[in-house]
Amino acid sequence: MEVTKLDPTIKLDIRYATTNNFMGIRLYDEARAFLQRPAAEAVARVHARLRQYGYGLIVHDAYRPWYVTKMFWDATPDQQKVFVADPSKGSRHNRGGAVDISLYSLETGAAVDMGSDYDEFSIRAYPTYPGGTSAQRERRELLRLLMAGEGFTIYPEEWWHFDYTGWRHYPILNLRFSEL
Repeated sequence: MEVTKLDPTIKLDIRYATTNNFMGIRLYDEARAFLQRPAAEAVARVHARLRQYGYGLIVHDAYRPWYVTKMFWDATPDQQKVFVADPSKGSRHNRGGAVDISLYSLETGAAVDMGSDYDEFSIRAYPTYPGGTSAQRERRELLRLLMAGEGFTIYPEEWWHFDYTGWRHYPILNLRFSEL
């Protein structure tokens, strides 16, 4: 299910459809975000709940074709492979069961500072990173709590990555967005 079909005020910043990503090349033909229907509906509910706090969701990535996961793995140095999925097992993203998200301000429409950039391969990416400002840590915690309330768990190495309950039950897919 395409996430923005449920709520068009969910913003997209699909970096893999641009060169603004850790690979430096365009990996997706289109800037779109797909998830399994229950996960997409849960994301839309979190987005709606964030309004009371003055925020909305930005989706950076959701379903990812398997061939892109393979490209990530092959290009990532061994010491940073904790940040990418092993293609021999498939990823949560390959199943439409994971979403990479951040927050934007409803007042300004701009992304808010979460303490690190999306897809930053550093200790600042860890959800438990104790540095940054109290406001950054509070925004991360708000996002984590609301996502947990809708059945998501946070990936231990990335504050932006959330896995939906039961993601293992979905098949690994290797389809382009135009094929979904």
